[in-house]
Amino acid sequence: MEDRKKNRADRNRTLTISAEEISNLRNKILYSHDINGKTNFENCLINANLFDIIDYIPNECANLIIIDPPYNLSKKFNSSSFAATSDKKYETYLRSWFSKICMKLAPNGSLYMCGDWKCSFIQQKVISEQLTIINRITWQREKGRGANSNWKNNMEDIWFAVKSPKDYYFNVDAVKMKRRVIAPYRENGKPKDWEESENGNIRITYPSNFWDDISIPFWSMPENTDHPTQKSEKLIAKLILASSKHDDLVFDPFVGSGTSCVVAKKLGRRYLGIEIDEEYCLLGAKRLISAESDTEIQGYSGGFFWERNSLNLQKEKRPTSIIPSRDLFNNTNY
Repeated sequence: MEDRKKNRADRNRTLTISAEEISNLRNKILYSHDINGKTNFENCLINANLFDIIDYIPNECANLIIIDPPYNLSKKFNSSSFAATSDKKYETYLRSWFSKICMKLAPNGSLYMCGDWKCSFIQQKVISEQLTIINRITWQREKGRGANSNWKNNMEDIWFAVKSPKDYYFNVDAVKMKRRVIAPYRENGKPKDWEESENGNIRITYPSNFWDDISIPFWSMPENTDHPTQKSEKLIAKLILASSKHDDLVFDPFVGSGTSCVVAKKLGRRYLGIEIDEEYCLLGAKRLISAESDTEIQGYSGGFFWERNSLNLQKEKRPTSIIPSRDLFNNTNY
């Protein structure tokens, strides 16, 4: 598909789909006509309009929901597009599906929604009507054009909300970071709150709600696709590791090129993703096949997340964690 549309440099690692792969990959995803009567939606990647199938998804089935909806910007998404509109109309758009999505969340489940400065305050309003907001994560985007008459748009938000503020899962130990120590402090000649290694001095830190270690997928990264708003596997991994347990179900109703499903698979979770564009679904299917053997997540190693440009420090390899083979990518029939 995309490899027939664009000429790419030899070193460009952007994932593409060839004409020869399409038939096999179509067998790995579900379509609207496959949904009627289906009751088990574990480990499914579905090519369909969300509004057509959301009522078929069982209520309270998802332990974690990750939503990266169209922002209130005019954007082309391959075969579909989203047109920027007024704040009021964007709010109406969110309401048209958000309450139904919340019905799919388990009583002790968590939900994350991505947004930018233009739509984030509207998302906050709509989310707070259905769930309890726990926090807002802001992450730094090191990509994008500068502006001559404004500040460069370099940040995005992720709202963190739960159904029950007294009963939700959060594993802080799973999302700690290792950072280089620039000015090491010693007490009685010994490192204080940091450790020495052959390659440098490292401190283990608690995660905050400001993330400056995220890279937007680009041409030299094997996870990169032509989806215009693709989030990195590292970003999604933080959400999944913090707010779900092994074998939990992660649901993404706007899954794009499959990142949430791919990361869930790599981290031993079940997944359910819905995407309206077939080409993006096929890319997701190809990535899920690769995740059978390649569970690496760039920036996550040895059970810790690492700051940018620290590959030489990442000596430990995290343990492989794949869920039992029981999905469409292991030739299991539902």
